Amino acid sequence: MSRIEVVRGSELGAGDSTEGIVRKKAFESETVIVSQSQVAAGVVSGWHHHGTRQLYGFIASGHLQLEYFLRRQEIADLNVGDFFHIPAGLVHRDLNPSKDRELVVVNILVGSGPAVINVDSPFRGD
Repeated sequence: MSRIEVVRGSELGAGDSTEGIVRKKAFESETVIVSQSQVAAGVVSGWHHHGTRQLYGFIASGHLQLEYFLRRQEIADLNVGDFFHIPAGLVHRDLNPSKDRELVVVNILVGSGPAVINVDSPFRGD
């Protein structure tokens, strides 16, 4: 029988980077990455997507706005305790509208391929 794996917050490994987001990995397998994202107060991240991976998230602290475009600009507004899902390939950026509080998100990426693909514009997928 296997033991329960525990990764302490101080033991998180470096994750893939996007301007404005500090990502730290807890677990990684062939098809799942469990990580934490931190966005400092007032920061707007760079545009990015998660390739062919689905991203499921939970707001652990702070306030997150996810900006993306479908037919027009959209913003998903999330607070502590909220869960969200970002479909594979959807270009977006993370905004922390708080001027004095860091944002912390728990992420679960499901699928294969690169965890993060940074792009110059929301209208360009790669």
